[in-house]
Amino acid sequence: MPPRRLVLALLAGLPLAACNARGPAQVAAVDPDAAWYIGTMPDQPYDVPLVDRSRMDPKYRPQTVAYTGLEKPGTVVVDIDERFLYLVQEGGQARRYGVGVGKLGFSWKGTATVGRKGVWPDWGPTAKMVSLNPDLPRNRKGGIDNPLGARALYLYQGGRDILFRIHGTNEPWSIGEQMSSGCVRMLNEDVVDLYNRVPVGTTVMVKRNGKYRV
Repeated sequence: MPPRRLVLALLAGLPLAACNARGPAQVAAVDPDAAWYIGTMPDQPYDVPLVDRSRMDPKYRPQTVAYTGLEKPGTVVVDIDERFLYLVQEGGQARRYGVGVGKLGFSWKGTATVGRKGVWPDWGPTAKMVSLNPDLPRNRKGGIDNPLGARALYLYQGGRDILFRIHGTNEPWSIGEQMSSGCVRMLNEDVVDLYNRVPVGTTVMVKRNGKYRV
């Protein structure tokens, strides 16, 4: 088991109080990635590692903000340039989350719907990812070290999976960055919150330069 997987597995198995008291500090001496974690949030079948948000820009914390867009309440709007995801609410407001986005040449933009949702989902690379890195595993079971994290929203157009996801990540330092293979990534605790608020059938609009490719 690689060191970071071991760290996250240890964090997943520790109760919140124990993690806050001594778990991450002790493990950080073995793997510096552990310094990003301060505890766990109960979940099934794995607890969700909680990120030390003091290491991140405060603007990426989930928060309610004024929203002037024309999208109706309940719509998810992803702004690739700003690195924000908005869940539009009533009264000219939105719940805003920080996200990581696809690196140049990989990002998708357009309008889709949430076709299905997954809890600690399995992951498999796309054909394009395999062509760029033939050594990638063809399937990885859901878990702490899975690239899709604790939750995934699968985007569909015309009833077809377009292979674009909004999902969790075990690389919290990537939030606010443009470095993924195309999907939108969130902190695991944030994607759990979004998952609980967004039903299947929700409209998702992903824009770059203020425009959607419809």
